[in-house]
Formats: sequence, structure tokens, C-alpha cells
Amino acid sequence: MLFAVWARDAAGMQGAREQVRARHRARLRQPDPHPVKVVLAGPTFDGNARMCGTMLVIEAETIDAVRAFIAGDPYVTAGVYESYEIRPWKCGLGPLASAQTEG
Repeated sequence: MLFAVWARDAAGMQGAREQVRARHRARLRQPDPHPVKVVLAGPTFDGNARMCGTMLVIEAETIDAVRAFIAGDPYVTAGVYESYEIRPWKCGLGPLASAQTEG
């Protein structure tokens, strides 16, 4: 099952984001011991082309597995994110769509 994660940075956290970005990216690439797979990931930007959030697509058996994974993310533990939302997601168009069954 796929889940979309949309996270917004807290105001004034650009420095903290830069400090932990390498750890955040490494964890997305190697999520062990969590039973999740990060399928897509990338920063979101404000109107001035500054990073201001994150969008992820994560494959997992349950939303609780995704919650546990996100809760331990360096951006979360460093207070970079003001908020984040996790929702079940189904790709309707593109390379991920062919990997999902109709439902």
C-alpha cells in the first residue's frame, strides 16, 4: 500500500534543515529497521525557491508503520517540521500506477 506524506517546515528552520539534511536523506535511502520503502521523495519550495517542506511517497503495510518511520525522521526530531500529514494514496497516472492493482 502507498502513503503520501506532506510536511511543512516551521518558520525560521532553514538552518536546522540544512544541519540535518544529510541524515534525513540517508535515512530515506536506508529506512531499516522500519518495514517501509520510500518510493519518491523531495523538498517543496516557497515562492522564493527556498525549501519549505517535504513530499514523500512511502510503501508500507500499514499507516502505523509510516507514522513510526516519520516520527523518527531527523527533520521531526530536530523540530524542522511544523506539521505533517500522512494519507493512503493511489497513483492514478505514471510509473507507479502500473505497479498497483485496481481497487
